[in-house]
Amino acid sequence: MIILPICSPAAETTVRIGVLSYRELDGVLFNWAEIQTKLAEAIPGYKFELSPMDGSHLHDAVSKGELGFVLTNSTQYVSLASDFGIQRIATIILPEAASPQKALGSTVLTLAGRKDVNNLSDLRGKRVAIVANDAFGGYLAAARELLGAGVDLEAGDADLVYVGFPMSLAIDALSSNQADVAIVRTCLYEHLAKQGKLRLADFKVVSPRPEPGFKCIPSTQLYPDWPLAAARDMDLDLAKKVAVTLLSMPPSVRGLSWSIPADYQTILELDRDLMIGPYAELRTSSFRGIIKNYRAYLLAALLVLVGVAVYFIRVQILVKRRTIELRESRAKAYELQIKTEHMARLSILGEMASTLAHELNQPLATIAAYAQGLERNCASGQVNTDMVSKVNHEIVAQTERADKVIRQVRTFARKRMAASELRPIADTVKEAIDNFSKMLPALPPVTLDTRLPPGKMLKADHQQIQQVLTNLMKNAADAMITLPAENRMIDIVLNQTGNDLTIAVADRGPQVPPETLAHLFEPFFTNKPDGLGLGLAICKSIAEAHSGKLSVHPRDPQPGLVFQLSLPEYRNDE
Repeated sequence: MIILPICSPAAETTVRIGVLSYRELDGVLFNWAEIQTKLAEAIPGYKFELSPMDGSHLHDAVSKGELGFVLTNSTQYVSLASDFGIQRIATIILPEAASPQKALGSTVLTLAGRKDVNNLSDLRGKRVAIVANDAFGGYLAAARELLGAGVDLEAGDADLVYVGFPMSLAIDALSSNQADVAIVRTCLYEHLAKQGKLRLADFKVVSPRPEPGFKCIPSTQLYPDWPLAAARDMDLDLAKKVAVTLLSMPPSVRGLSWSIPADYQTILELDRDLMIGPYAELRTSSFRGIIKNYRAYLLAALLVLVGVAVYFIRVQILVKRRTIELRESRAKAYELQIKTEHMARLSILGEMASTLAHELNQPLATIAAYAQGLERNCASGQVNTDMVSKVNHEIVAQTERADKVIRQVRTFARKRMAASELRPIADTVKEAIDNFSKMLPALPPVTLDTRLPPGKMLKADHQQIQQVLTNLMKNAADAMITLPAENRMIDIVLNQTGNDLTIAVADRGPQVPPETLAHLFEPFFTNKPDGLGLGLAICKSIAEAHSGKLSVHPRDPQPGLVFQLSLPEYRNDE
């Protein structure tokens, strides 16, 4: 408090009482002059000076210590008490209120003929007349109730029409159709009717909440009325005298009286819900405050998230669809691969048919010779047990030889499912050479040069790999068919290049023109009169199916070609 000494014969001390501009209370029959006069009479030596001011100026004056007492509405009192420690010493009580604890609220009015406005939730989208957004009865009490009804006035759920003071202008705006609804302090509506300034029948109260003992009709819960508060550094004796004076005052002619300080907890709850006063910081830190302040950004972020979610779902659907299509495609490709492998084997068998006929002809001719000799001996009577046994043994041996040739051909030509197996690559190559050597007679010699350390492993369908090697060795033999037998030789080199294991199959046939080399792996390209042109194309596809490759280049410096099959080495970290 600042007490200003005045140089006068009476040596009176001036005490300033800051009063929130009482235009808000216009029509409620308040007369502050009565209080000023009564204090001056009861407390000699002091001159009490009333200083009406708006809310911001009142706040500044308290912060600078320019006021000894403050008379203001409930919400500003709570804010000033929190910021500057002012302490209430008495509370106004109106004649309409039975208790100082329930003396003030808001009345929400609309025209009696409006059928679309009956509850507070109906105010959404309507024009609402108010005096100011810091008026307690004229805005704040109703704003809290509307928030609970799902109508956020600050968020723009209704169109606020500011009319200013006196508060009766809000009702005038309603009457002149400038607004659909008016928010006023409780009892103003009834007082104006008593003064003949309006007819009660022309209006209706929206969401009326009658309170026992309260003589007016509010639309909200009721709160404590205005308090008189002393500054934090006010002289205690003076504050006590002021409180005693006010509490001992009889009701004024207009019904105003004072009561002991009310409990302002309900005001704190209102401030918290509206995030004003001591809870103003919640506007930026609370969830609702963040939603309110950053609604546009949050909406944009939500739209982005929805877009991302839709995109993600669409991608998942496409991935699932593509996966199904890929599986179907791979299944068809696998089926085609099995068919083409079978065709390749049949192609090789077709090329080997004449040789196979010769291979079978030898055991069959031997069997026929033994059978005919046995028949002649039987006719001449020269048959004995030893001879029959010997002939039978030779016939069985030649039959087994023929059966073995037929079984090898059937095994080679049979369709089967692909199967991946881990085994040493050298074993696969040696087995391919052995099988090929047994399948055809008069083959060129095959040399194997293994330049790999023992134990190099290959994970593959080894029968397919052997099929490739068989085809390459058959082609090498065919390429040298015109050479003298002593000049024919198939050289196989097993080596490693980087992470790949390589199998090189080299012949010593004539040179092949570059333009022919460029087309060797194309399907149906062949320079053999009885060939189908599928063998090398299928061999290349088998190599690629094993993540490898099949290539060809001229043998240098010797004549002939080198076919190199490259396959990835199996490593333990795979």
